[in-house]
Parts: sequence; structure tokens; C-alpha cells
Amino acid sequence: MTVFANVLVGIVAVLHVGFMVLEMVLWKTPRGRAVFGTSREEAEAMASLAANQGLYNGFIVAGLVWGLIATDPVAFQFKLAFLIFALVAGLFGAATVSKRILLVQATPALLALSAVIAAH
Repeated sequence: MTVFANVLVGIVAVLHVGFMVLEMVLWKTPRGRAVFGTSREEAEAMASLAANQGLYNGFIVAGLVWGLIATDPVAFQFKLAFLIFALVAGLFGAATVSKRILLVQATPALLALSAVIAAH
């Protein structure tokens, strides 16, 4: 069960690397604008906000990776905390930005969180 939980944590970490790259690197590109449904002008105006948001996704990645490489009790504590952060961010994003975030961010975090708790 622990291996399965760690695989799910790894998937959540990889997803957040993707979010970070989209928000920090690709935000103003045609691909980034298509993902977020923004015009060139909107993307330009919001670029620093998106980069800041991307940085926070990077922090989630760092915490999840730390949880994967550390030993218990620290590993469990980090996985628990950073999966909760990812879940709350996903729920907030779904409520305020797009319902799609519920599927893309919140659901994987909830599944990983459930698996981590069950494996502990």
C-alpha cells in the first residue's frame, strides 16, 4: 500500500511541476494562453501574478518530494501537509476560477491523501 501511495504522491508532484511550468514559463505562449483561455493582452497583464502562483506550485512540489525522500515521521507529515495544501488550492481554484481544476488538481490530491493515510 505504501508503494501505491507514494506513486500517487509522485503523480501529484509531477502535475504540480506541470502547473509551475505553465504558469512561470509558458504563460504568455500560445499553449499557455490556450490552457488558461487568455488573450495575449490578458496574459501580459497577468504574467507576474501567474509566475507567483507558479512559484507556489513549486513549493508544493518541493514538499511532496521531501515527503518521498525523507523517513518517517517526517515523510508522512510532509506528504500529509503538502497534499492538503494541494487539495485546498484545487478546491479554491475550482470554486473561483474553473470547475476543471477540481478534476485536474483537487481529485489527484484527494486520492493521494487518502492513500497516504490508509498506508500509514
